Amino acid sequence: MTKAILAAIVLLFGVSFTTPAQQAATGTIISESSVACGTKTQGKKQSSELLCQQYTVRTETTEYQIRQPKPASKAIVPANTVIDFKIDKDKMKFTADGKKYEYLVVGTSAIGAK
Repeated sequence: MTKAILAAIVLLFGVSFTTPAQQAATGTIISESSVACGTKTQGKKQSSELLCQQYTVRTETTEYQIRQPKPASKAIVPANTVIDFKIDKDKMKFTADGKKYEYLVVGTSAIGAK
């Protein structure tokens, strides 16, 4: 009897559970903007603001605001680009035009029913 219960428990928990955060999803980049994301010191008193790209990605149910983790000279991903992405903790990993990107998720919002 206990072997049957143990086997049932192993089967129940042995099934691989995939959380929504691990599933691949498809979305569309609907906007792009440059936002301040730090400063660069040039000399003792001079500093200049650094800019990072921030995008809005829309899925069927959610809008994500994602931003470069640090200023970089990466290509700008144009609006209306369809991307396949995965969310891992606070990062969105996606491919666009054959290139891989990793951005920070800085905001989310639900899309209301129409």
